[in-house]
Amino acid sequence: MLSSPLKIFDSNSITKFDLSLSSVISSNFNGPSCFGDSSPLHMGCVFRLRISKKASGTNNGQGLCSKTRSSMKHRTASVYSRQAQERVLEEEAPQSLEMRPSFKIFPGQAFPLGVSEVDNGINFAIFSQHATTVTICLSIPERGKLDGVDGGMIELSLDPRLNKTGNIWHICIEDLPRSDVLYGYRMDGPRGWHQGHRFDSSVVLIDPYAKLVDGRRYFGDRNQKLAKFMGTYDFESMPFDWGKNYTLPNIAEKDLVIYEMSVRAFTADESSGLDPNMRGSYLGVIEKIPHLLQLGVNAVELLPVFEFDELEFQRYPNPRDHMINKWGYSTINFFAPMSRYASGGGGPLNASQEFKKMVKALHGAGIEVSHAWWIFYFHFFLFAHAQTHINQKIKALVIYCIHGNNICNLCSVKLFNAGISLVSYMIYINLLKVSINHFASRRGLFSMANFNCLMKQAIAKDAILSRCKIIAEPWDCGGLYLVGGFPNWDRWAEWNGKYRDDVRRFVKGDSGMKGSFANRVSGSADLYRMNKRKPYHSVNFIIAHDGFTLYDLVAYNFKHNDANGEGGNDGSSDNFSWNCGFEGETGDAQIRALRSRQMKNFHLALMISQGTPMMLMGDEYGHTRYGNNNSYGHDTAINNFQWQQLDAQKGSHFRFFSEVIRFRQAHQVFSRENFLSNNDVTWHENNWDNYESKFLAFTLNKNGGGHIYLAFNAHNYVVKVSIPPPPQKKSWFRVVDTNLPSPDDFVSKGVPGIGKTYNMAPFSSILLEAKS
Repeated sequence: MLSSPLKIFDSNSITKFDLSLSSVISSNFNGPSCFGDSSPLHMGCVFRLRISKKASGTNNGQGLCSKTRSSMKHRTASVYSRQAQERVLEEEAPQSLEMRPSFKIFPGQAFPLGVSEVDNGINFAIFSQHATTVTICLSIPERGKLDGVDGGMIELSLDPRLNKTGNIWHICIEDLPRSDVLYGYRMDGPRGWHQGHRFDSSVVLIDPYAKLVDGRRYFGDRNQKLAKFMGTYDFESMPFDWGKNYTLPNIAEKDLVIYEMSVRAFTADESSGLDPNMRGSYLGVIEKIPHLLQLGVNAVELLPVFEFDELEFQRYPNPRDHMINKWGYSTINFFAPMSRYASGGGGPLNASQEFKKMVKALHGAGIEVSHAWWIFYFHFFLFAHAQTHINQKIKALVIYCIHGNNICNLCSVKLFNAGISLVSYMIYINLLKVSINHFASRRGLFSMANFNCLMKQAIAKDAILSRCKIIAEPWDCGGLYLVGGFPNWDRWAEWNGKYRDDVRRFVKGDSGMKGSFANRVSGSADLYRMNKRKPYHSVNFIIAHDGFTLYDLVAYNFKHNDANGEGGNDGSSDNFSWNCGFEGETGDAQIRALRSRQMKNFHLALMISQGTPMMLMGDEYGHTRYGNNNSYGHDTAINNFQWQQLDAQKGSHFRFFSEVIRFRQAHQVFSRENFLSNNDVTWHENNWDNYESKFLAFTLNKNGGGHIYLAFNAHNYVVKVSIPPPPQKKSWFRVVDTNLPSPDDFVSKGVPGIGKTYNMAPFSSILLEAKS
């Protein structure tokens, strides 16, 4: 559904300037030029700004930009060879208004894109292939207060003859404050809707290269649902102090245990015990690092922390206008950290600082930080909020393949078949690549996901990103599914969706899944043993943010998404779940015990599998969304971590989960560098082709002696298992039996006395360790 046009700024509050030619600059102007001090063209243009409620006319010329502080690394000389001219902006406002301070205006430089500080001012540069007019809109709150302008908007039209290099529009403005300036762009161009153009000059657009974005200050504040979103910058603050001894944890990929989480949902609930100003913030995560350490994970994957509009559904009437975007879908900027994750409504600059504090604290605790990047394959939509967000209209045909009112999910074939130039497309790739570098090099993030083919290669070969861990979700909402076939350049890891499905089906007792289950727990060699790929390139997961939680996987056969407002049509219907005999909540003790057992079976399978395990926030205590498998739009307890439930499960469910994680990390046999060989594993199986067999047992052999025996019984009856002889001079000790109540379900030192046979309960699993 398309949103109705929204004018961010009331026309009555806008101060608009058009730039008209006045006179040629005098030859004795001695300011620096973009060509350096040796250039004869040491000229600029001066604008004396006065308030104007309305303005008309065209921009007929401007002067020269100063060189950058980086000694002209990004010089684009062709645009600067024109003679500089001075123009004076005539006042059209009432005569009673006083003269405002003057700004010198230069043509500016094309690179770097976004906002940069140069010797004589602030440079703005933005890419648009199809725009015919570009106007920069500025709001200077502090200057407005001092001058009586009340933050009115200043609009400067750019002249394509002087302010454009190729497809990049640019301007340099002297005397602007070095911080606390809001800016955006109005753009006009072709209006051919069916050709993919979305230009609308009534809308002020966000610069996609803005490092900070200012908008509403408090998450989900419905009173501010039409709040303005504009780029801003800060060249005054000191660089963030990472500390003299700051180092990245640099954990080997094979040793990672990833915890997928939402910054806001982690501490937003009152049960977090945090001060209300800190709940749902970056600083809130810092306060809860002890929990992550107690659980035993050593990496977090954050749901998007880019700037996004959580009230996007409420800007126009629609069936979802009661929803709040909780997961960070529909990013509006790829550089700016989410400003409403700052504590106490602190705004964009505080958000940036507190985000870095969070990363620094996590790294200091030995926890790596990953960030989910939903960009091309899905979740980066145009239409639901096209009137207010990132410059969709600037680049509609450059970024998207548009058919009618819909957007195809991007891949390079679709893109180039749409007639989009490679040069323009690479500009957008550069945006994403620079953004990723920005977060990876300055904020310590290690991974990102969901990019098209060209972008994947660019990331894999990038000088900085080639040293990062990079992960892909190799599918999209349009049906493209590339698990095991993702273009990877031997660098990309993948969310292994086949692992999720096959493990779910085996553990719940589907027939014919034993061979697939064996493949998945042994590293999915059938998918990843090619070229130089490793078992850890398979990111194994049973649960992720979208879909059922682990508890709901064992409590619901069907999705229950009515609260989403889409008539139950959203969310996957293929969940491979089993409610253990009753749909939803029940007081039946046997069903509850079976559900607990099944959750432990899933967790054990995940943590003993070769590859990189990933679990979901809240599964360590059995979080429920009451059968909603697409809860992206609920800023409530349905998504928020429930700390009182964690406390109730500390001695049982949580204890089991944390102990199994620690056992994995203490035994390298579960995280081998290479795929299993015949010497590494012994399969206690001679009827692989038995379709009805739902039992699997195997022994993982340690180098230098020592073995671990594992068995999974997905039958609905007891299986009497023949236990293989232990290694010489050793005995089997039972570490795990998921059928036993806590604390007997996991005993780290092991329980001796295991005989030649073992009776395994229905839907249970065991782990034995050979010890002296």
